[in-house]
Amino acid sequence: MSGAAAPAVADGAGLLAEVVRGDLVESVHLGHLVVLAPDGAPVLTVGRPDAVIYPRSSLKPLQAAAMLPAGLDLPDRLLALAAASHNGEAVHLDGAREILAGAGLGVAALQNTPDLPLHAPSALAWQQAGHGPEPLTQNCSGKHAAMLATCVAAGWDTATYLDPAHPLQQAVRAEVLALTGDDPADLHPTTDGCGAPLFATSLTGLARAFARLAADADGPGGRVVRAMAAHPEMVAGTGRDATAAMRAVPGLACKDGAEGVYAGVLPSGAAFAFKVLDGAGRPRPAVLAAVLRAAGAADVDGADTGALDALGDVPVLGHGRPVGGVRVPFAGVAAGARA
Repeated sequence: MSGAAAPAVADGAGLLAEVVRGDLVESVHLGHLVVLAPDGAPVLTVGRPDAVIYPRSSLKPLQAAAMLPAGLDLPDRLLALAAASHNGEAVHLDGAREILAGAGLGVAALQNTPDLPLHAPSALAWQQAGHGPEPLTQNCSGKHAAMLATCVAAGWDTATYLDPAHPLQQAVRAEVLALTGDDPADLHPTTDGCGAPLFATSLTGLARAFARLAADADGPGGRVVRAMAAHPEMVAGTGRDATAAMRAVPGLACKDGAEGVYAGVLPSGAAFAFKVLDGAGRPRPAVLAAVLRAAGAADVDGADTGALDALGDVPVLGHGRPVGGVRVPFAGVAAGARA
């Protein structure tokens, strides 16, 4: 994209998924999708791969990659949490506290939006213990803890770490531009749900960014990708499709984002990004499974194809039993095609 006004996000959208009940298509989900080969060439597109979107939490691996050169020093388990939209399970809360303690800080330093854990059993246990929504239990607390630890390491002010003019956020902005290759005019800066500055990307730019993270084998990007792939339970958690996908495909690093966004990269360097236009989470696992197969996930050494099939099996229930499912029309489309 150039710096010209971006087309409306719905312009040129394609069919990502159909919801089938009985023998009828009951609903459809439109959107945009791109799969890039290891050499960066598009091998599958749906809709407009140049669509400008807010990547939401799919941006977190890029943010984490920007923190490492500024002095963030974490073991892989906690670096994965820095790139996470975690469930708020005990392992995630303990990890966020550990990041903060390593920087000499406590949970009071967190400035992300208070919320309950995403994981329903963890949310119930948290409330039964007498707690309400807190920054620690919000899904972005690992990222915010890492941002604060970065500020301490770099000697930057921690009280203003969410200010777009703060050196940390300026470093993130520069990293987003460097990794996506997008035009600065297409950043459309705003504020994410957690309070951190958020930048728009083109869909292809987002996929390209994940590919470049992985290609930076000995640098910050490679560290983030390896940490996510090695610790998928820290990136999301119990019952989450991102964790299931990374467990099914060794070396895969993928990240979900709010409003129907997903991006990731395979060990081969093949990368992908997609956006479900209505923001729904329902079709995402089915679309993700089809995208991973299109990108070559089944050929990865050690890949669990049965787990990939299970990921893509999203039933539609009638009276508690399956009477249909979420169907992905582009599944099986030949490489190089436009669905």
